Amino acid sequence: MLSTSYFCCQLFVKTRTIVLHFIPIAPFLLLNFLPFAVKSQYEYAFQNPDLPTEERIDNLISLMTLDEKVTCLSTLPSIPRLQVKGTGHVEGLHGLAQGGPSNWGQRNPQATTIFPQAIGLAETWDTALMRKVAAVEAYETRYMFQSLYKRGGLVVRAPNADLGRDIRWGRTEECFGEDAWYNAQMVAQFVKGLQGDHPKYWLTASLMKHFLANSNENGRDSSSSNFGERLFYEYYSYPFFKGITEGGSQAYMAAYNAYNGIALAVHPVLKEITVNQWQQRGIICTDGGAYQMLINAHHAYPDLYRAAEGCIKAGINQFLDDYEQGIYGALANRYLTESDLDVVLRGVFRVMIKLGQLDPDDQVPYKTIGITDTIEPWLTDAHRRMALEATQKSIVLLKNQNKQLPLQPEKLKTIAVIGTLADTVMLDWYSGTPPYTITPLQGIKNRMGNKVKILYTPDNSYNRAVEFAQQADVVIVVVGNNPTGGAGWAQCPVPSDGKEAVDRKSIELEQEALIRQVFKANKNMVVVLQSSFPYAINWTQEHVPAIIHMTHSSQETGNALASVLFGDYNPAGRLIQTWPTQMEHLPEMMDYDITKGRTYMYSSHKPLYTFGFGLSYSQFEYRNLRESSKSLQNNETVTLTLDVTNKGSYDGDEVVQLYVSHPVSKVKRPMKELKGFSRIFIKAGETKTVSMVLHANDVMYWDVEQKKWLFEDGTLNVMVGPASDQIRLTNTLRLEN
Repeated sequence: MLSTSYFCCQLFVKTRTIVLHFIPIAPFLLLNFLPFAVKSQYEYAFQNPDLPTEERIDNLISLMTLDEKVTCLSTLPSIPRLQVKGTGHVEGLHGLAQGGPSNWGQRNPQATTIFPQAIGLAETWDTALMRKVAAVEAYETRYMFQSLYKRGGLVVRAPNADLGRDIRWGRTEECFGEDAWYNAQMVAQFVKGLQGDHPKYWLTASLMKHFLANSNENGRDSSSSNFGERLFYEYYSYPFFKGITEGGSQAYMAAYNAYNGIALAVHPVLKEITVNQWQQRGIICTDGGAYQMLINAHHAYPDLYRAAEGCIKAGINQFLDDYEQGIYGALANRYLTESDLDVVLRGVFRVMIKLGQLDPDDQVPYKTIGITDTIEPWLTDAHRRMALEATQKSIVLLKNQNKQLPLQPEKLKTIAVIGTLADTVMLDWYSGTPPYTITPLQGIKNRMGNKVKILYTPDNSYNRAVEFAQQADVVIVVVGNNPTGGAGWAQCPVPSDGKEAVDRKSIELEQEALIRQVFKANKNMVVVLQSSFPYAINWTQEHVPAIIHMTHSSQETGNALASVLFGDYNPAGRLIQTWPTQMEHLPEMMDYDITKGRTYMYSSHKPLYTFGFGLSYSQFEYRNLRESSKSLQNNETVTLTLDVTNKGSYDGDEVVQLYVSHPVSKVKRPMKELKGFSRIFIKAGETKTVSMVLHANDVMYWDVEQKKWLFEDGTLNVMVGPASDQIRLTNTLRLEN
């Protein structure tokens, strides 16, 4: 028998007395009523976080007017009438940018933690660190957006997944180097750091840029990057592919350039490959001004209406441009329908839902950031320490003849610090404003205190650099490029400088003249090359006993450098591009076919420094390479294991690198290609076992006839060492389907 329940369902008012009448109802009627009671707390179904995402988006789009839909194709998809608060974009290649040379703070800069440039972060060869750095940036982005500052947005335009195929590229500083597989590892970890590890919500959204093959600045608004299908899958798109399928990114920016003659803002690959094959279901935006460049640069369409049609039907759902006139014109001319807008807007709202923008604040754990905090995150010791660690790990020791480094403080009375970069921290175009900066000079002073006399001059005016060098026990010369060119938009007066909109005209260091002058006065010298890209420093490499490379912009530049110079930190950074000896060894800039002598994988020229190169204050011995199986089968893995011993007197990191080659193949393969690495700390005299997993997927090639990845039977050469040209151990594996 059913028991009786009572439910308050009527309310009568008699004079000033409220009388409640309780009516008996059956339990099954009560159960049927409850869902309506729960739903009633939300005015609209899209506000209910318990409903499926696609159902919520169906409801939201059904409620929107045409004008609201057009507005939501901008980078701020808000709908005030429906109380939908969207979120915009911010820059964040190496720290949240809310200031800096480009005025990302709208001429009202706000400090944030600033790390080394992206290419410097890549030189750490540390995937765990990369994720931590991105997590710091993401936290500060949330804080800035939700705290009293109410600034910025939660869609972070990072990382740059383009490849540094040519060191003349003006934006080399933004990338993770020339190797697609290595880039993919770093891209995936940066994405994970930005988006967090909550199962339902993102900390921020990672918007990768610029899809794809966007590695020339001169003429980029109309140029075409031309190459075959194998290079599309195996090289240029591979970091984006892994950023989506492994990192979890659901947003990217289409590049300015064309790919094989079709502008990427309207290219079929956006839908056919990234959406249909890779399941990219979020934001696909244009680059700044790229929509109108379809008319005035690419000359791909007769008017803005047709260009708008091309963008929307290709999958673009956010414009960094004045687009409204084109969209309304395309609708009026029936080139587009309202349902076309509905289709692309779904991706925008999927991202907004992942960010918690459509959900109640108490449902989103990240919504407390900036509300309950008691200290601004960029002022915390934890974030300062992370900036220092990232900078230390990014430093590459290029030369150390006769153990010139580390310097012995107790043996020094006078140090000369010379160079245009010695007393500055230069911020690049996509940098924010750090809360403080430690220059190389200040870092050396912090380390040495009053123990030594420090002489400083930026140049050799009045022969001062030479005179200071003659007085010093050791000379530290800090030189390199100016990441903004020291000039206006698209201007770099110094030929070897480059930046956005300007490719480099030279790879020789003009300041090498200063190095020569000072070297004549004192050969006990250390050169610190602080640069956004490689240089052909042939004379310096031949003559100067010690050379260090580091990149720009870190707030902890000076402290990190000093810790390496004086032996408090043992450097273990590694290069992620090939450093040629002359520009003539580089193929023509617009030749995107890397198989014609580009990168360490295909170049036959002897470089100044190889991919993966970097020295240490310690010496490491490699031995006992073994494998979990003698054969690598399709869809399987093999674990490569070896023992590494620190034979030196300094504790330190070693970066163990795994390369493979195919002695016989049906298709052209690289001479050598990276497929594993591990940065590991080993105390002096200690031996550690290092393991790296080789995946069958990583030795496949793209078959252009069958349109799929193929695993090829045969033999695989396995090579392990500290750099691409320093192979210490080798072995072979059978490849078996």
